[in-house]
Amino acid sequence: AIPKALKLAGLTLDDIGVIELNEAFAVQALAVIREAGLPPERVNVNGGALALGHPLGCTGAKLTATILREMERGGHRYGMVTMCIGGGQGAAGIFERM
Repeated sequence: AIPKALKLAGLTLDDIGVIELNEAFAVQALAVIREAGLPPERVNVNGGALALGHPLGCTGAKLTATILREMERGGHRYGMVTMCIGGGQGAAGIFERM
C-alpha cells in the first residue's frame, strides 16, 4: 500500500516528514519498516500503538489525528498513515498540510 500511495501522490519517501505506522505487533512494525525502507527516525515519533494503546475500531481515526498534530507541530508538509488489515492486506494514506 505504501508504494502505491506514494506513486498516486507523485511523492517519494524523502517527501514524507513523518509516518504513523499501526503497530499491531512489534515484529509486524519492524517488518514493514524494513521491507518498505521507511526511515525509522520518522516513524511513530511519539510512540506507537504498543506504547500508547490500540483503540479497537478507530485505529484509522487515531492515527490520522496523531499525524495531523505532528505535521503541524513539526512543520511537515506531508505525512503518511499506514495500517495492516487482517488477511495480509494493508492501507496507506498521505496527508498534505496546507
